Amino acid sequence: MYNTTLESVNRLIAGKGEKMSTNENLKEAFAGESQANRRYLAFAKKAEAGGKEQVAKLFKAAARSETIHALQHLHVLGEVGTTEQNLKAAIEGETYEFEQMYPGFIDQAEKENNKAAAMSFSSANAVEKVHAGFFKKALANPDQDEQVDYYVCPVCGNVFEGKGPGSCPICQTPNSKFELVE
Repeated sequence: MYNTTLESVNRLIAGKGEKMSTNENLKEAFAGESQANRRYLAFAKKAEAGGKEQVAKLFKAAARSETIHALQHLHVLGEVGTTEQNLKAAIEGETYEFEQMYPGFIDQAEKENNKAAAMSFSSANAVEKVHAGFFKKALANPDQDEQVDYYVCPVCGNVFEGKGPGSCPICQTPNSKFELVE
């Protein structure tokens, strides 16, 4: 989508293609800024692994900046509601991903014999179901104030209340590698 965003902007600048509404532009900008954030964090990780701490720091600063832009666009769109509305939106999004989006992606990757993509899509699909379950639980009792620690598997992104099982049921990563969310 990041490249699509740039392509859309370039088409508009060149006078080709239909102009989008301001809301469509905000959604496109949100998508582009969000993807830039994730991309820059991935670049920072790679720079750190190569011992390039200063470059990593620059990528992290740019990623933070892109997050600020994305959140501003989302705010202007009015897409952040009450906690209950946000939980319902999260459930809807996660459910769409595991019921419709990822199954199609998995099928296509398998047809193309792209095992890495099929595995990536399959593990994400399984985790989206977990996310939806946690959001449903929170929606059932949004005023619950008992403190619970959440851990995330650094390989597949699975989420656990508490330290979780001895290993991730999706990718078998040992729970000693799980990351505490603070």
